Amino acid sequence: MNELPEIKPFKSEINLDLYINLAVQYGLILIKAIVVLLAGLWLIKRFVKTLNKILNRSNVDESLTPFLLTLVDILLKVVLFIAVIGILGIQTTSFVAILGAAGLAVGLALQGSLSNLAGGVIILLLKPFKVGEIIDAAGFMGKVIEIQIFHTILHTFDNRRIVIPNGQLANSSITNITRNPVRRLDMEFSVAYGTDIDQVKEILTEIIQKDERFHPEPEPLVRMIRMADSSINFVVRVWVDTDQYWPAYFDLNENVYKEFYNKGISIPFPQMDVHIKQK
Repeated sequence: MNELPEIKPFKSEINLDLYINLAVQYGLILIKAIVVLLAGLWLIKRFVKTLNKILNRSNVDESLTPFLLTLVDILLKVVLFIAVIGILGIQTTSFVAILGAAGLAVGLALQGSLSNLAGGVIILLLKPFKVGEIIDAAGFMGKVIEIQIFHTILHTFDNRRIVIPNGQLANSSITNITRNPVRRLDMEFSVAYGTDIDQVKEILTEIIQKDERFHPEPEPLVRMIRMADSSINFVVRVWVDTDQYWPAYFDLNENVYKEFYNKGISIPFPQMDVHIKQK
């Protein structure tokens, strides 16, 4: 009778040395990548701070500085990320291709953001306004605090913070209130019918001449402009420094009222004469 061969139990042999070597090898690579990542982020932060100081010393436009710093920071971090990926052993060429395809997809999904980015570039190149100027745009008026890549930040006169997309600004009308150093101040004053026209013009002219904020050139204009329903109206057009526009506006109003009151010039109010006929 034939004897069956003896069946030996299966023994799985684990090569611990191989796994240890692999763990050490890839662990060192991972540690190297982490060190490069942390050191790179620290160097980028230091570089951006140094670049900021250089730009400030070079008298670069304040509107351009935040944009350049943000752009340099993003580009350097992208380069660092690709370098870290290369250290980990991932093929950077294929990764860049994947990144480009992903960027295209994201770009199609974020057309509004890309429009704001393009608007920011246009604003920085054409410079319709700069940081520190007062503008009236997109339904808001305020002082430009910062021009970012995607948005422009305004502070209104009642200290509200307005964030406007650059794409909207680049495609709308913008009134730059403080760009020109001199502005014309137009005001209109009313007196009652029967008032001496020459006396009114003389009073207004004296008030203008006493105020040094009003420029002698171009010559100030004081003329009667219209005969309204219940008053004779005079227009005053004077030139003043832009930063003195509102102080001069308020002072001129007060001074005219005081002089009219002292000289007995009647300031009319809307009124209607009613004639009743009786049979």
